[in-house]
Amino acid sequence: MSSIAGKRFLIEPAAIAGVYTVTRRRLTDERGFLSRLFEPEELALAGWRGPVAQINETGTARMGTVRGLHYQTPPHAEMKLVSCIAGRIFDVAVDLRKSSPTYLRSVALELSAENGRALLIPEGCAHGFQALTDDVRMIYLHSALYAAAHEGGLDALDPALEIDWPLPVVNRSPRDEALPRVASGFKGIGP
Repeated sequence: MSSIAGKRFLIEPAAIAGVYTVTRRRLTDERGFLSRLFEPEELALAGWRGPVAQINETGTARMGTVRGLHYQTPPHAEMKLVSCIAGRIFDVAVDLRKSSPTYLRSVALELSAENGRALLIPEGCAHGFQALTDDVRMIYLHSALYAAAHEGGLDALDPALEIDWPLPVVNRSPRDEALPRVASGFKGIGP
């Protein structure tokens, strides 16, 4: 798919099928700006299906912190639209679809309040990020409700994933540190 220049977003395909950079168009005047975080008709052109089922906000206090890599499996697989509303992050999507030509490859993008970008991540991909500043805040829009029994993850520091985190990694949660590596028998998602 080529880029889509809509009224509210510029949507550009990434190197992994179904992953898109979404740049919000700001309407500005002397008072400031307005930008739309979600527009179902434009995002449908990039594969978003259905309503927003859940919206989460996260805060990350310390620069260098890595969170993820998280995903949900069918029948509760989800698309995510990830935006950074304060600070800056190095946002990563990893293709876990075993039939995909980009299986286990990643795409990374800097998201910030200033650049107005979001990352649209399809079902079958894991998500993680590194805080590039202190006091990061993010908004996640999910296409499906969280289902603990269908939650999965991979170790963000797994050398098999070849993610080049831009800062020294600090402050991972015990849960994220315990996530498995690909070599531990990970079989991918889907057929």
